Amino acid sequence: QVQLVESGGGLVQAGGSLRLTCAASGILFSSSAMAWYRQAPGKQREWVATITSGGSTNYADSVKGRFTISRDNAKNTVYLQMNSLKPGDTAVYYCNEVRSSYSGTYFPTRPWGQGTQVTVSS
Repeated sequence: QVQLVESGGGLVQAGGSLRLTCAASGILFSSSAMAWYRQAPGKQREWVATITSGGSTNYADSVKGRFTISRDNAKNTVYLQMNSLKPGDTAVYYCNEVRSSYSGTYFPTRPWGQGTQVTVSS
């Protein structure tokens, strides 16, 4: 049974930092590309960052230079270090296993977990 459990969210002031954690089970984690997504109130879920099985990373323009995705294959865990947070980063954050399409974009493959709420106050 696949489980994706996100944690580490909270309330932080603008300019602050948070580190999100996603614990994965039921997947071949070391062989999987993983990604973080977020969904703000009233908006569609959007992609934030991806890390491949080889450790290559890619980021949405809105978070580039502020967020860092990383993984620990020994712990089946993927992280999202978020620095210089802005009120616009307020959202529920989710992780997922992703696969590459023919066009080279990644898409999520597993049921979504419960997510973790990040709230950034101004």
